Amino acid sequence: MVLAQFIRLQVINPETAFWRRGIEAATRWMAETGAQQLRVPYGYVTPAEWRPAGFPLGTWLADQRKFAKAGSLGRTRVEELDRLGMVWSHQDVAFEEGLTAARAWAAVHGHFLPPAAAVWDGYPVGTWAKNMRTAARLADALAERREAGLPVPAGAKALTEARREALEDIDPGWCPVWDAGWQRCFRLAQAHIQDGGTMPTAAGEVIVQGEDLGRWAQACRLGWDTLTPVQRWLLENVLGLTPAEEHERPVKRTQEDKWALNLQAARQYHAREGHLNVPRKHIETVEDQPVKLGTWTDNVRKRADKLSEQRRADLDTLGIRW
Repeated sequence: MVLAQFIRLQVINPETAFWRRGIEAATRWMAETGAQQLRVPYGYVTPAEWRPAGFPLGTWLADQRKFAKAGSLGRTRVEELDRLGMVWSHQDVAFEEGLTAARAWAAVHGHFLPPAAAVWDGYPVGTWAKNMRTAARLADALAERREAGLPVPAGAKALTEARREALEDIDPGWCPVWDAGWQRCFRLAQAHIQDGGTMPTAAGEVIVQGEDLGRWAQACRLGWDTLTPVQRWLLENVLGLTPAEEHERPVKRTQEDKWALNLQAARQYHAREGHLNVPRKHIETVEDQPVKLGTWTDNVRKRADKLSEQRRADLDTLGIRW
């Protein structure tokens, strides 16, 4: 009986024997790794001590995906692989990984508007969120083209409705029509007020999750005309902000005023440091005003031949290196 079965599997029907070896290798891989899904690297081959040994499990699983997609993999085999936790689409698994990180990040931060550099448990959740927003906006653009009767490019990586809904379940406002950074600050400011705080009016007063809400509020009030009607409504009706009055707006400086301020910063730096070898990124504070002194000194060196004699003389007295 055993000999007859061996002949039937190995000689008469070797394809069935290869299938069984694949299932055995997949079962062993799941047991050894403790994984919940059969997500095996493409080039993975079973170790010599396993049974079966040296089996190309990664490529075998890839072949099963191809057969299933072509409709040539029998229902019984599909079900057998499903019971093992077969991953039929690596794109689906990658999305689920991102979604898992998104849920965890949002649970801690109260929203899903992570900065691009945000990482959760080693996963680049900020980059993933940015890519998902791009895919969602592409889906919207393609939908508009279809409605207008225009052709839609093939292979466009648009976000599916199912994936959009999964993200909206985490945070309905995860993909605003305006900048996600603006929306993140708005949500943080809203939460700050709901928790009993007051809306900050100056930079440095309230910093939440690395965002300076006072500086953001100032920028919104000063840049009121650049915002959309919806953004203005949110600022007025939710946060109680209004456009900046004329007297609150910074005075427009002339070129002479700017030169005088930078020169004052240079003199202040020289008096303290004894030289004017300013690092490129250095910012000098003069009467509560930040001055990008490093950038300024670099620029004046580059256009030294265009400076007036008086301006060159002012810098020479500080020992600037041309």
